[in-house]
Amino acid sequence: MQDSIEHSFSPQDALVALMVAVSASDENIRTTELVKIQSIVTTLPVFTDFDVDRIKNVSQSVFDLFDQEDGLDALFGLLREALPERLNETAYALACDVAAADGTLTDPELRLLEEIRYELDIDRLHAAAIERGARARHMRA
Repeated sequence: MQDSIEHSFSPQDALVALMVAVSASDENIRTTELVKIQSIVTTLPVFTDFDVDRIKNVSQSVFDLFDQEDGLDALFGLLREALPERLNETAYALACDVAAADGTLTDPELRLLEEIRYELDIDRLHAAAIERGARARHMRA
């Protein structure tokens, strides 16, 4: 039942939705994760011309989907429709950055990242490199 989703996602919406999903996966959306999403959206070239005010609407769409029984499958369906294949590794990298932003990876986050790797068909070696980069960027002194 995707009645609550009245629009299709743009590629940028899909990237934001994926980041929000990772943040919400452990049912504890941390401020550091929200700050990371905001920072990513305001600085990366892939979000040029993206209206930052859309983050709230996209986030609500993700929350609505997560309230449904098959919400994760529905989210992945929307992502497959909206995300060009050339952005799959970018999407995974952003998901990893949000997961690593608070310095800890919870089991639900790890399971969702594994599912994202599968759904986006990310090569295991490429995924390992992306994960290592996220870990290095978010290392604490």
